Amino acid sequence: MNTLSVRLPNELAKKLEGVAKEAERPKSFIVQKAIEAYLDDYADLQIALDRLRDPTDALIDGKELRASLGL
Repeated sequence: MNTLSVRLPNELAKKLEGVAKEAERPKSFIVQKAIEAYLDDYADLQIALDRLRDPTDALIDGKELRASLGL
């Protein structure tokens, strides 16, 4: 396990404190979960951008998508 020190603006620190109290969890737990969620979202974004830039990946419009889903 690694240790990380972070400086937060007062407003953000207060929000973090409030969420931690409400969730009855340590602030470090809330920060860890927030970083995990951010990294997951970032990975999804990178995959989407890679697919968007891939000229061999076929694009379909909304009408084709709905038809393929039977909508």
